Amino acid sequence: MLTLTAVAEDPLVLTRRLKLDDGQEVFFRPLTHTDAERLAAFLEGLSAESRRLSTFDGYDLKAARKLCDAIARHDKLRLVLEDGPSGRIVGLVEFSLDLHPSDIARYEEAGIHLAATDCRFGPTLADDHQGRGVGTQIFPLIADVARQFGRKRIILFGGVLADNTRAISYYNKHGFQQVGSFTGKDGAQSFDMILDLHPPSGTAE
Repeated sequence: MLTLTAVAEDPLVLTRRLKLDDGQEVFFRPLTHTDAERLAAFLEGLSAESRRLSTFDGYDLKAARKLCDAIARHDKLRLVLEDGPSGRIVGLVEFSLDLHPSDIARYEEAGIHLAATDCRFGPTLADDHQGRGVGTQIFPLIADVARQFGRKRIILFGGVLADNTRAISYYNKHGFQQVGSFTGKDGAQSFDMILDLHPPSGTAE
């Protein structure tokens, strides 16, 4: 089973190269300490709507450096989607390997007991990469990462806003089940969703 320290020491263990449907070559890889400036450019380039739908603490170089400095120091695993020719970061996927008490409580109310083999996950794509099927192409890689860390289920990082119909459709398409709803601190309604990670085809449990 992988650990955050092992990934930080050898990012290639989770690095994958793939071609998108339009022929664009991208790398799916762990965030590294040298990514701060490119990550800042990604965050700064997100539209107001993309920022509303995300969960980042900031969208500038300071925020990017904070994420890079946190590598292997806490419970978070962050992976980026990097454009091959330009090196531009066009996506960020976040995993939280620990569960927040508020998540545990909400799921308990829905009759679901969260365990240490569960994780939280949230993806964000650059605006010019949204709606192009990128998320669908990289989802098998996302599921594989969770399995390599010994996780059996994935829940959403902070849920998904009820008016984020594109994201809800995406999660439904990949097998997530809606298990409840809640109202956030800003008064907006969100849904909790969970995915059971079945073993890859041909793999024993």
